[in-house]
Amino acid sequence: MTVDISDIENIIEQQNRWRQTQTINLIASENTPSEAVRRVQNSDFMGRYAEGHPNEGNRVNRYYQGTRYIDQIERMAHDEIIELFGVKQADVRPISGNAANTAIALGWLRGGDTIVANSTDAGGHISHGAVGVFGRRIQSRGQSLKLGSENSIHLHYFPLTPDHYHIDAKKTIEVIDTVSPQLVVMGKSLFLFPEPVAEVAAFCKTKDIPLLYDGAHVLGLVAGGQFQSPLHEGATWMTGSTHKTFPGPQRGVILGNLDAEDEKKFWPAADRGVFPGSSSNHHLNTLPALVVVTREMKRFGREYAGQIVRNAQALGRSLDELGTPVEAREFGYTQSHMIAVNVSAWGGGVEVAKRLEANDIIVNYNMVPGDADPRNPSGLRIGVLEMTRFSMDERAMGELAQLMHDAIRGKDVKAQVNALRGRFVEMKYV
Repeated sequence: MTVDISDIENIIEQQNRWRQTQTINLIASENTPSEAVRRVQNSDFMGRYAEGHPNEGNRVNRYYQGTRYIDQIERMAHDEIIELFGVKQADVRPISGNAANTAIALGWLRGGDTIVANSTDAGGHISHGAVGVFGRRIQSRGQSLKLGSENSIHLHYFPLTPDHYHIDAKKTIEVIDTVSPQLVVMGKSLFLFPEPVAEVAAFCKTKDIPLLYDGAHVLGLVAGGQFQSPLHEGATWMTGSTHKTFPGPQRGVILGNLDAEDEKKFWPAADRGVFPGSSSNHHLNTLPALVVVTREMKRFGREYAGQIVRNAQALGRSLDELGTPVEAREFGYTQSHMIAVNVSAWGGGVEVAKRLEANDIIVNYNMVPGDADPRNPSGLRIGVLEMTRFSMDERAMGELAQLMHDAIRGKDVKAQVNALRGRFVEMKYV
């Protein structure tokens, strides 16, 4: 007789019903993988190990025996993601986008190094900042993580344009020329617009400084040709999460498009940063799922990514026209899968996020320009990637905007939200 798991199964059933059929999920870092992706994850691979790289013929690269089948899968994942992105290098072993960032930090940086990155209030991910992996990696004994203090770490933030949503490329080049960093990190967590990769990377190359592009949020948009193509614009590495706009299993990836000379110089840092740096065994059961979503994106990625961007722009425009202020109006609100909404007039991000959840609309609170406290920000970060996958279009975004507008102001719209979601439960792009 097995142990009683009925209570666990009941909670899972409630979660599935609530999040898959009743709520409208607008978390910008979440997605629902396809049935095919989910189906291939429950296998014998779940309990197995395969440290290192796949074996090749009689050449032994693994540190464990019994890897003949995962070797096949890992080679497929590697080759097919290279084909999808049109690049030359890939490491498919990171178990998350943050683990991919950690790999680069461990493999390339040392204590006392200097980096330039996006600040958190400018949308940068916490891993890029002083208390994240990059800040801690460049900390030498005795150095403070509090920037601006005596003997603080050598972390500098990008100068921004007055709107606060774009990097000032000219001033950034001046900063890089002045501080001579060991690494430049682009990419964000609140990621509305492309980064000036081409301009900055071209200057970095003259000083032999690598540029990392954190594409965790926009990996699927890049794959679908609807954002920018950072590796073809000169970035050294691109890291990414494979479960956001790239709607697969919770894993990560590091990609490169380096020529032979730069591959020798920069790719070993990624390789040793992944193993033994940031991971040992790399959650083998989700690797077949990565192959599945790569094939889905090869077939449907352009169509899916295009609809995501149209939906985000439509939702931003509709909310703004109703009187709920959306950031970056002068730039069309967004060029990605997310928008930023200022709800300071209705209690701030935390309170409004709770109010929306009570109406089965799921978002997360987020800093917007001018905020200082990440735990009490003025804004919401809203992503349309999952609801786009469940067939919502621009017209549905208009309906959703009205419900959000009303809920933000305290109106009970839960029944209407459930009814709207009930019309969009069939997954597309699979």
